[in-house]
Amino acid sequence: MSDDPLVTDLVARAAAGDKQAWDALVERYAPLMWSICRRHRLSDADVGDISRNVWRQLAGQLGGIGDPAAPPAGWLADWLAATTRRECGKVRHAAPGPWVAGQHAAFREAFTRLPPRCQRLIALLLQDPPVPNQQISARLGIPVSSIRPSCDRCLDKLRHDPSIAALIDAGAA
Repeated sequence: MSDDPLVTDLVARAAAGDKQAWDALVERYAPLMWSICRRHRLSDADVGDISRNVWRQLAGQLGGIGDPAAPPAGWLADWLAATTRRECGKVRHAAPGPWVAGQHAAFREAFTRLPPRCQRLIALLLQDPPVPNQQISARLGIPVSSIRPSCDRCLDKLRHDPSIAALIDAGAA
């Protein structure tokens, strides 16, 4: 997508604060940015965040352009594409992969199906800093000696939950 006189004019007007020119640039180049984000298989929320970040960066650059006719043809499309790819890479490297996200979702789903007593016990055992066994015993009304066997039973229920069992089977395959 090469820049033509219309784009050069839009950039100059947008740099001067013309909202209609800015909107025209967004309308013209948003599909380019969207297609780059889609190739990275990002969520709609990530695509929205990336788009806002890239447009914000461009807005910061427009004031320093000086003579908008000076940049070479195609500079805006090239800049937007390169910046969008860079932002996509940042998001992909920062976000957990689909497998990890799937594990978290499966765990949350299975956790909600546990009996409330198991939910409370596991939540206490996962706290950071760790909750002493005496406090767990007092909060749940169970002997200290029953914490480990109770935890084992709760974890066994988690392992046999359909969503966790599917993950275990997928990992073994």
